[in-house]
Amino acid sequence: MADRNGAASDARGAPLKLEQFLPYQLTLMATLVSQALSQVYARRYQIGVPEWRVLVTLGQHGTLTGKTIGGRTQMHKTKVSRAVAVLEKRKLLSRRANRDDRRESFLSLTATGRAMYEELAPHALDFAQRLTEILTPSDRDAFDRVVRLITERSAQMVAQSAQDDTAEDA
Repeated sequence: MADRNGAASDARGAPLKLEQFLPYQLTLMATLVSQALSQVYARRYQIGVPEWRVLVTLGQHGTLTGKTIGGRTQMHKTKVSRAVAVLEKRKLLSRRANRDDRRESFLSLTATGRAMYEELAPHALDFAQRLTEILTPSDRDAFDRVVRLITERSAQMVAQSAQDDTAEDA
C-alpha cells in the first residue's frame, strides 16, 4: 500500500517508526558526528575513535586508570584496553603500576602524546564550532539543556535498571 505521496506505508499502522524513535535519532546523530570528526583525526593522526577518546580524556584529566577512563567515556573495558595498547605502542601514553592494586595501572600521556593532544584540540574545537554554527545562540542553549536533561534521565534509568536487576537476583 502507498500513501498519497507514493511512499510505501505499513497497513498495520506501524506503532514504532524507527526514524521517529528518539533513541535511534540520537544514535544516528552521534554516529554521523563521530564519523565526520574521526575523518579529521584519523587522517592526520592515524588513530581511531577509542584511541581518540582515551587520548583526549588523559589530555583533559591527567593521570587516570583504565577503569576510570571507561567510566568517563562509557567505553567497555576491552575497548579501553585495546586503545591503551595502541597508544602505548605508539609511545603516546605511559603506564605506571598501582602499588596498592596490582590489577590496575595509572595511565598518562607521554610528552609526544601531550603534544598530539595540544595539536589536535584546536582542530576538534574548530570542528565543533563548524558543526554548530547553523544554530542560533538560543537554539544552542536549548540544545545543551536538552542534551544535559536527557543524559541525566538516561543515567537515572540505567541506575534504576541496575537496582531492579540486583533486587531480582536477591
